Amino acid sequence: ALGQGSELEKAFATVALVYKNYADPEGKLSRAETKSLLQTQFWRFIQGQENKPKYQEIISDLNKEQEDKIDFEDFMMTLVILTLMSDLLQEIKDMKTTK
Repeated sequence: ALGQGSELEKAFATVALVYKNYADPEGKLSRAETKSLLQTQFWRFIQGQENKPKYQEIISDLNKEQEDKIDFEDFMMTLVILTLMSDLLQEIKDMKTTK
């Protein structure tokens, strides 16, 4: 659907498709599934964050209340928070680009 889309549009479409592939028929993820998805599909961004209090808080929340499910909006908020905390993001920002 986004064959002619921008790189940013394609990136967000990929996030939506990955989420959909992991989600249940109601379009939600259990907390355990969310944690697994982050650890398998987003590990380069979360690598090295284990000692950060905010990261520990997020993972702790995913370990609690297993009946609670996460919708796409909450999943995206979690991704944004983890991305902003990421050491990899800083490396990406520090890279010189040429246009």
